[in-house]
Amino acid sequence: MAHADHTRDPCPWVILNDFGGAFSMGAVGGAIWYSIKGARNAPRGDRFVGAISSMKARAPVTGGNFGVWGGMFSTFDCAIKDIRQKEDAWNAILSGFMTGGCLALRSGPRSALGSAVACGILLGVFEGVGVLLSRAFSEGQRPPVALPPSMSSSPP
Repeated sequence: MAHADHTRDPCPWVILNDFGGAFSMGAVGGAIWYSIKGARNAPRGDRFVGAISSMKARAPVTGGNFGVWGGMFSTFDCAIKDIRQKEDAWNAILSGFMTGGCLALRSGPRSALGSAVACGILLGVFEGVGVLLSRAFSEGQRPPVALPPSMSSSPP
C-alpha cells in the first residue's frame, strides 16, 4: 500500500505544478524530436535552418499536448483522492482511465472507451512496476540475516 506523499503541494497547486512540468517535458522532448526530424527532411545545405524551423513550429504544440494530459490527469487524481479519501495505486489507474477517455471523447464513445482502457492499463502497469520495485528495494521488509557463530564479531 502506498503511503501519502506529504512533500507535495496541496491539490489545487499540484495541478498547476504537474501541468507546467508536463508542458516543459513535452516541449524539450518535442524540440529534440522535431529538430532531428527537421534536419533529416531539409535539403543538404539548409539542415540547421530546417531543424530550427521544424522545432519552432512543432515543439510548443507537443508541449501543450503533454501539458493538457498532465493537468487533466492531476485534476482527476485530486478529485478521486478527495472522493475516496485514500491515496493508493487505484487513484492513478482511475485517473489515467478518465484522462484517456476524456481526451479521446471527440472521436466518439467507442474510441473514448478504448483510449480509457488503454490509459488505465498503462497506468496500472506503471503502478504495478512501482510497487514491485519498492518491495524489492525496501530494506525494512527483509528479515535480518543471522550470521553463523564463526563469523560473529564477539570474542569467544
